[in-house]
Amino acid sequence: MVLLHGGGPGVDAVSNWAAVRPRLSAEFRCLAPDLLGFGTRITGGEAGAGGPRGPRAWARARARQVLDLLDRHGLERVHLVGNSAAGGAAALALMAEAPERIDRAVLMGGAGTGPLPRAVPFYDQPTRESMRATLGRLVADESAHRELLDDLTDLRLEQALRPGAEAAFRSMFVDAADGPPPVDPARVTAPVLALHGECDRVAPADVSARLVQALPCGRLHVVPRAGHWIHVDRPDEFCTLVGEFLSA
Repeated sequence: MVLLHGGGPGVDAVSNWAAVRPRLSAEFRCLAPDLLGFGTRITGGEAGAGGPRGPRAWARARARQVLDLLDRHGLERVHLVGNSAAGGAAALALMAEAPERIDRAVLMGGAGTGPLPRAVPFYDQPTRESMRATLGRLVADESAHRELLDDLTDLRLEQALRPGAEAAFRSMFVDAADGPPPVDPARVTAPVLALHGECDRVAPADVSARLVQALPCGRLHVVPRAGHWIHVDRPDEFCTLVGEFLSA
């Protein structure tokens, strides 16, 4: 199983999957890379003249990154779990580009198929308060995760302010008219489970519903009492849904 994290400012794979990786690792061999532009994969050249611009270009660059990872580990075929506009979009691009390498996939929060945000999160006001508010929108009930959100705020603020992080992040949300075409869902032949939180404040469940309608073999499960971070709000239910679908 390859776990592809979300695309919020300052994110990294370790913190993104901490709530569920131990349980998932009991059933699957899990790889969880930092995706290009985040964590340990921030480089000065990513947002330069030759780097990707716009969400579709970044999704394809990350799909190639994951293919390289599979080749290095000698993995011919894997499952994917893709979170939101970074990991979910990369998973879709990878399934369209190399369908023979993917068995099944779980996509979360619409997989980046909704409209671009009206404003770039956090970086227009790069303060601790702004980061805390950004993270608070990702869960259904902030009061249930106060300590976790406070800890993540400090971690992700530090990572979001690393050299190169802002330039890379802003380039992910550029509406690049000359970029690559969007992924055609009809080319995604692997079975897909789309998970969406009932209380998602980032993207409505209609985004995942439209995605599923366009996929040859997709189905939607709306998770009650969960926000955009389904795996944080409902970790046991999340792991059960993922495990049952990928093992079917």
